[in-house]
Amino acid sequence: MKLTCIMTLVLFGLVSCPTRVSAQLAQSFNQPLVNKPSQSTKLPKFPENGAPTGRRKGGTSRDGCTPLNTPITALVPGEEIGDESKSFLTFTISEYPTFWFFVPELPKNTVIGEFILQDENDKTIYRTSLSLPRKASIIGIKLPHNSQSALKIEKNYQWYFKVFCGNPPQTSEYFYVNAWIQRVPLNSNLESQLKRAQWQGYTTYALNQIWQDALTNLATLHLSNPNSRIFTQDWTLLLKDVGLAELATAPIVELESEEKALTQSN
Repeated sequence: MKLTCIMTLVLFGLVSCPTRVSAQLAQSFNQPLVNKPSQSTKLPKFPENGAPTGRRKGGTSRDGCTPLNTPITALVPGEEIGDESKSFLTFTISEYPTFWFFVPELPKNTVIGEFILQDENDKTIYRTSLSLPRKASIIGIKLPHNSQSALKIEKNYQWYFKVFCGNPPQTSEYFYVNAWIQRVPLNSNLESQLKRAQWQGYTTYALNQIWQDALTNLATLHLSNPNSRIFTQDWTLLLKDVGLAELATAPIVELESEEKALTQSN
């Protein structure tokens, strides 16, 4: 099933896809697998239920830093209101999800980053420094497989990504983004859907509004198959539907842990 149809329905409401697909979506929405955010005719919205929000874009200027042409950006749903760039809570079924963000072309003295994951009580459960590529890239960092960093079901976690600047780089001067994530249980219904989807799991995650895993699954496929027209189109659409289409052409870089070297698509 093409993501072109699925993501438009999931993120913008039932509009112009075939009746059969609409019926499948209606059935899925009537039997939710997770606590889903309400839908908007433009960008995804969340109900007034206290769901935490963060900062999706990190700005382009800061005292003591060389200005950036484009802001660093968390690859999550959100909205732009004036100068405020809000990030929304996302869902995952993974104990060790991958977190994605866009880093623009950086000045020579601005190549050190940091990723931080905290629990609801602001306790840091994972922290790592990153050597960043000079050219504009989309970066993914996967949590290491250990008990300390594993996400617990139905708990909210906040993550930060920082780019240090200044000459030399100083920990007190940085651009940053932050967002929230919640792990939800893998129930039998979702598990069956994923088995039927086989390699195209990102469509199933999208249907069930599990953004983090839809993004990771498709990013991995796109990184492994950079010449695939389908993956390129679906990647562009996925980012477009959360208002980040301008980032779709950036090369993808993935960092699984501090011990693994960066691998980059051509």
